[in-house]
Amino acid sequence: MIDISQAIKIIDRETGSLGTEKVDLAVAVGRVLSEDVIADTNLPPFDRSQMDGYVVIAADTIAAPVTLKVVGESAAGRGWHRKLQTGQAVAIMTGAPVPKGADAVQKIELTRQSADGSVEILEPAETGKFIVRLGSEIEKGTAIFRSGEIVTENMIATLAAFGYAKVMVTNRPRVSILGTGSEIVDMTKKPGRDQIRNSNSVMLDVLSRKFGAVTTILPNAKDEISYLESQIKNAAKKSDILVMTGGVSVGKYDLTKLALTDLGAEIFFDKVRLKPGKPAVFARLGNTLVFGLPGNPVSAAVTFHLFVRLAILKMQNASTTTQQQGFAVLAADARAAKERDTYLPAKLSTDKSGHLIANPLKWFGSSDFIGFARADSLIFVQKGGEIKKGEVAAIVYL
Repeated sequence: MIDISQAIKIIDRETGSLGTEKVDLAVAVGRVLSEDVIADTNLPPFDRSQMDGYVVIAADTIAAPVTLKVVGESAAGRGWHRKLQTGQAVAIMTGAPVPKGADAVQKIELTRQSADGSVEILEPAETGKFIVRLGSEIEKGTAIFRSGEIVTENMIATLAAFGYAKVMVTNRPRVSILGTGSEIVDMTKKPGRDQIRNSNSVMLDVLSRKFGAVTTILPNAKDEISYLESQIKNAAKKSDILVMTGGVSVGKYDLTKLALTDLGAEIFFDKVRLKPGKPAVFARLGNTLVFGLPGNPVSAAVTFHLFVRLAILKMQNASTTTQQQGFAVLAADARAAKERDTYLPAKLSTDKSGHLIANPLKWFGSSDFIGFARADSLIFVQKGGEIKKGEVAAIVYL
């Protein structure tokens, strides 16, 4: 049995990266960049007005109210491209280029236009006021996003603004999901006596896709060694990662490790000092990484977040592969198993003072997926330890 940190190091060591491809920007969300995104122009590309009003020379307005001659108009997409002279003003719209010679914008509410083509500036204009200078947001040649970042919805407008109609991303890992157990029936069927519906496969499918994988849910494998070996062998040929669930403990019908051994897989670990999720397995069969996760739903979810998620993101060369962590005040006592680091499901909230509060969820062990359903985080408690209500605990965000 190995520590969680050792298991993570082994997975990180054994996981290689995939190739790359170019995809249309519109379908790039969730993909991992495999190139730096570089600004091909200054932004803004010219001195730009932040207000509707009049662009002026600030020194002309010191003795305001003053009257200036309006000599033109600068609108977005149609600027006034001569040099502004003393005693002149140019009507300007938000987003329009500021002409040369001008150094301030007075907003329209502090002006009064006359019928003779002049404008009265009612208050002095401040030098630089309401002008966004060329390149002040970003300079040409600057790296905006780096290889390894995951493309989000908020990044799309920026990518488009710098001409990235297509972006270079890492290929998505092919993940096959294989549930095991003769007691398991498809979720669309009514369970018979001593049977349960297959809830793990669809959960693992959704989680794998969330982190960028292309997934296939395989037919559930019965507890029969030759059939299980055939399923594993065929799945490994078509997958970068095979995620199995169930059959990893030490019972008579827990056949996953035996099947992997018979097929010649290299097993890196088969027990972790972790609750829930102790019997997690990590192996390699040919070029395919194989995860054997426990059959209990909460154990399967926790081990996915700690281990499988890492491999999926590492294959895509993601710059961040670990889960976001933080700290919160406990709303109730939390205790670890005697010899295993423990992750307890929790729901986060804030108190009146703005402190982050972790509320341990009432649940009845690793098979209690109903109790786990509302969890948005996990409370970490070191083996043999206890954290009291009101004390600060480390948390992992789900």
